[in-house]
Amino acid sequence: MEKPNDTNFITNTIDKDNSTKKFGGRVHTRFPPEPNGYLHIGHAKSICLNFEIAKKYNGKCNLRFDDTNPEKESEEYINSIKRDVTWLDYNWDEIHFASDYFNELYAYAIELIKNNYAYVDSSSAEEIKKLRGTLTEPGKNSKDRNRPAEESLRIFEEMRNGNYKEGEYVLRLKIDMSSSNINMRDPVIYRIKKIRHHRTANDWPIYPLYDFTHCISDAQENITHSLCTLEFEDHRELYDWIIDKIQHKNKPQQIEFARLMIENNVMSKRKLAELVESKYVDGWDDPRMPTISGLRRRGFTPNSIKDFCRRIGVTKKNSFIEMGVLENTIREELNLSAERVMGVLDPLKVTISNYPKDEEEVVKATNNPNNKNSYRNINISREVYIDRSDFMEIPEKKYFRLSPGKEVRLRHAFNITCQKVIKNDKGDITELDCTYDPESRDINKGNKVKGMIHWVNAKDCIDVKINLYDRLFADTNPKGLESFNEDSLVVKNNAKIENNVNIDDYDKRYQFERVGYFIRDSKSKDNIIIYNQIVSLKDTWKNKKG
Repeated sequence: MEKPNDTNFITNTIDKDNSTKKFGGRVHTRFPPEPNGYLHIGHAKSICLNFEIAKKYNGKCNLRFDDTNPEKESEEYINSIKRDVTWLDYNWDEIHFASDYFNELYAYAIELIKNNYAYVDSSSAEEIKKLRGTLTEPGKNSKDRNRPAEESLRIFEEMRNGNYKEGEYVLRLKIDMSSSNINMRDPVIYRIKKIRHHRTANDWPIYPLYDFTHCISDAQENITHSLCTLEFEDHRELYDWIIDKIQHKNKPQQIEFARLMIENNVMSKRKLAELVESKYVDGWDDPRMPTISGLRRRGFTPNSIKDFCRRIGVTKKNSFIEMGVLENTIREELNLSAERVMGVLDPLKVTISNYPKDEEEVVKATNNPNNKNSYRNINISREVYIDRSDFMEIPEKKYFRLSPGKEVRLRHAFNITCQKVIKNDKGDITELDCTYDPESRDINKGNKVKGMIHWVNAKDCIDVKINLYDRLFADTNPKGLESFNEDSLVVKNNAKIENNVNIDDYDKRYQFERVGYFIRDSKSKDNIIIYNQIVSLKDTWKNKKG
């Protein structure tokens, strides 16, 4: 998707069409998902493209469900698609279902039979595939290709009435079995399916296939420009052939663009469904999933996804986009807007032994460095928690954080020095005994130290569970689930965060300083507060790749 004032090969085509009044100066697009799964980031690109094109030309954009495969479709998916489109802040002008046109599609099929453009075939799916030929060898005619139109009409009506079993007959177009375009070799346009449909119930025992349905649906809705991904480029000839043969007054123009592929992810609904069904993830909205619902639960915003679609642009060549490009859009947005708080993922208790036992003081901290006039108050007392990674008993060279006898600064507060390391019977470090320098409350006084560490106040910090996410697959272009990244989810069950976090606001995003950006999980229970990492402060995956 391009910015409204930008141009690309699609807008160039539309501009040319408008200059010639090809569609009377109209621009009418549509987003036509099949309701057989949840939408993913690739669909977001198509959503943005279709709706933004319509917006650019003061046109219209429809939402249409291509619901001709009842065994795979459901109301759940329809509702999720509506929710995703709405969440991205787009409003469709009209909503349709391919099933709206079942009567019209059936009537057009009858006309095609009458005009000798279609015939009923008793060949099995295996036989049709065998006779179809290859990219280098022409196909062969079916034994039923010359079936009289009257006979095909009779059988087709009987198919409609439910008189036959699945697989007994199909309806095929009669085009050219020697065509260099394999899609033109008498494609099947109707098959028998004795399956209940989510809208038409058991009214139809036969269902049209996509190639037949899609172009006619476009024509019925007065679509001007049918934008689809490159895998349908070879189907354009068939699209135009059907529209021409049914003599529809509206002849939409199909234009293809490159589909979106993101590294270390799968973009197939079938493979995504396999992840869900095999329990690799905890549902379609698992925050690791590239689904729109997963990205929403993880904390991505509509603007970040739209910005991502703008950045990658519209091309005619398929290519892989690094996940980091998507992550950078939300990282840049939240850097400007997210409030800062402190949190420790792996807490280690620190007792400041020379701090009065029953006293507490307030230190002031900036909420966001981009808004220096906005502050928050943080309580600090005798006991705090630091992150275990900020302490090393035997420090390495050039280690500037806390270690025995070393002085560091507690961010926003004062300097402390580790005096004693306390361990349990197993030898594990359980607590640090430290002292503080009262003068260092003023950052210009006390010793100048290189190390600064984060902390939370033990008295009023919030106990949380934190989910850290990484790439879903280890391979750049995963072919299956074999390269599933077992470390794609790391759970910190005993994390603690600053009490300035509003845990009741599920939409509020925070930067946990030095860690990353976080949002409360929409599926958090009252007794377990869960925060999802939206994105780290920096892209660490490149370093992992070496």
